[in-house]
Amino acid sequence: MSEVFQLPRSEKKLVVWHLVIAVAALSVGGLFGLFQALNYGGVDLYGFLGKLGLKSYYQGLTLHGVLNAIIWTTYFIMGFLTFNVVYGLKRPLKSAKLNWAGFWVMTLGLILAALMILSNQASVLYTFYPPLKAPWIFYLGLTLLVVGSWIEGWGLAWTFFAWKKENPGVRSPFIAFAAVLTFILWQLATLGVAAEVLALLLPWSMGLTQGVDVELARTLFWWFGHPLVYFWLLPAYISWYAYLPRQAGGKLFSDTLARLAFWLFLLLSVPVGFHHQYLDPGVPPGWRYIHALLTLSVVVPSMMTLFTVVASLEYAGRKRGGKGLFGWIWALPWKDPSVAAQLLAGLIFMFGGIGGVLNASYNINMILHNSAWVVGHFHLTVGTAVTLSFMGISYWLVPYLTGKPLPEKVARAQVWFYAIGMTIFSQALHSLGLAGAPRRTPLGNAPYIPPEWQGLLLRVAIGGVLLATGLYLYIYIMARLAWGKAKKPVTVEPPVAEALHDPQQTPAWLDSWRPWVIGAIALVVLAYTPVLLDLITNMVPVDAPMMKLW
Repeated sequence: MSEVFQLPRSEKKLVVWHLVIAVAALSVGGLFGLFQALNYGGVDLYGFLGKLGLKSYYQGLTLHGVLNAIIWTTYFIMGFLTFNVVYGLKRPLKSAKLNWAGFWVMTLGLILAALMILSNQASVLYTFYPPLKAPWIFYLGLTLLVVGSWIEGWGLAWTFFAWKKENPGVRSPFIAFAAVLTFILWQLATLGVAAEVLALLLPWSMGLTQGVDVELARTLFWWFGHPLVYFWLLPAYISWYAYLPRQAGGKLFSDTLARLAFWLFLLLSVPVGFHHQYLDPGVPPGWRYIHALLTLSVVVPSMMTLFTVVASLEYAGRKRGGKGLFGWIWALPWKDPSVAAQLLAGLIFMFGGIGGVLNASYNINMILHNSAWVVGHFHLTVGTAVTLSFMGISYWLVPYLTGKPLPEKVARAQVWFYAIGMTIFSQALHSLGLAGAPRRTPLGNAPYIPPEWQGLLLRVAIGGVLLATGLYLYIYIMARLAWGKAKKPVTVEPPVAEALHDPQQTPAWLDSWRPWVIGAIALVVLAYTPVLLDLITNMVPVDAPMMKLW
């Protein structure tokens, strides 16, 4: 076996610190998720926690949402994208100092925002749009978090395009290509929330403006809010396309389809926000319809991903001796916890994808909007397809970084605890939503609960306990890999899959950036400019008080 490429010291430390903060955020945010699940089941720990400093259910809900959906994901993703660019190109960052600067700007923003949430001054949930209002330090923290991630992304792009310039006509390594594309999607998506915070929320919270236009703020937030899902998902897809096939014993079925799917995600993921605003006044029905169509069009690259990943896995399963129509599935290496985590993430996520189509459908959304169904759907996306895949990625990435062996038996148990718990938890929440249960509500404290909800609420709690068991087994494994002693160091080779056909045969237009990026920007401009101009022209700032739900 050829010598394994090792990340340069500075880049390795950068990846490690991203993962450390990501896992720390998950460990705290997951605890508050458990408390909310127990609250559904009638076990209310918030009175006890109040003695320890927690002021309300909504402070806990904000901590859970921000730490798990924003901090865990963003830090893990930026670390993983950094790894993919450096390892894929087999070269150091163009300027490691630039990426370190971005990391520290992100971390300063995290500290500022966390102080406001921990002091119960910013219990505004992870969606944080008005009329809920937080101190200006919270919004400044969010701004720094986003700007820091931009700086890191610019450093990755600088490294990637310098390589492209030095290698004209050569197809870029898929993992590096997909990493930079994911950052560009993030850059486009976060322009909306950056505009919301800088132009509306910061001046409002500092008392520089008389009020804020709630509809304009919500529109700018949802410009970011749904593409955020694809910022979460694309790194998982990188692993499903480029690492999982080799882990399963096969190859990537089609480099061409993989690149085309990623370009379509870039084109179609951002101009979809109005499907979150079907019930909002001020958004013309025609634009809701256009965004609904664009949302449903994301099914195309999603189905391409399903086809290509399954074809890659079938190739691997049949190489391993799988026979018959489905025999290849059982032939896959399910005992490998990294493989099992990603296979289960994909299987469970198929139901999340179906739920997403329902959420984007105007008439059905009237029933599902702001119900517990949305919470169930959300946990199938960021909670399963993303988080469980990231756990699977960790099971080879962290041993590669630390040189310590993975405790496979514990990791195997972790994967199944998490997957089974999530299945029970999410299914119960979907059913509660269809029965009319609201989201963002401490149902365990409600004075009246319809009898038909009782069993479902108990199942949410049971699923939550199993889910938390899996989550904290993962935290234990990560701590053991970080600080445990190994009898003998191990050398782990990142399992980058070869393509069935030489990537150099992939059409050149799939490795050409300018037309795709220009197309993505143009589609965002077309999808948002008319409505935003109308909202800005007819802006009605509301001098709302500092509304609190805590």
